Amino acid sequence: MSSLTAFFRGKCPQCRDGKVFTHSVTNLKHFRDMHGKCPSCEVKFESEPGFFWGAMYFSYAYSVASFIIIGFFYFSYFVDYSLGWYIGAVISFTLFTSPISFRMSRLLMMYIAAPYRKYKGDYKGKR
Repeated sequence: MSSLTAFFRGKCPQCRDGKVFTHSVTNLKHFRDMHGKCPSCEVKFESEPGFFWGAMYFSYAYSVASFIIIGFFYFSYFVDYSLGWYIGAVISFTLFTSPISFRMSRLLMMYIAAPYRKYKGDYKGKR
């Protein structure tokens, strides 16, 4: 599986086989629950305490980009606009996509900044 496909499926950055999150993104009660280690290769996901604090920067960049894009389309296509409708659109979009943003920012942090090795097929006889 390619790295990009594994990223979008929420798979382990090392073996690309085990799931990172325990529940589906549509389960709003448990969408942020993660495995401590990969179920397949047993690599620890949080490489150091507070590792996922850096994921807030990715989430912040996503939020700012969505505010700008929504604002551009809103003020370009609506002639009779009000600031209240824009704020309502931004808040509803942010609330609707927050579980996806949370997961993608954590996965980005794991795939970009974590010291995982590339899979070579030597993890406890798996694969």
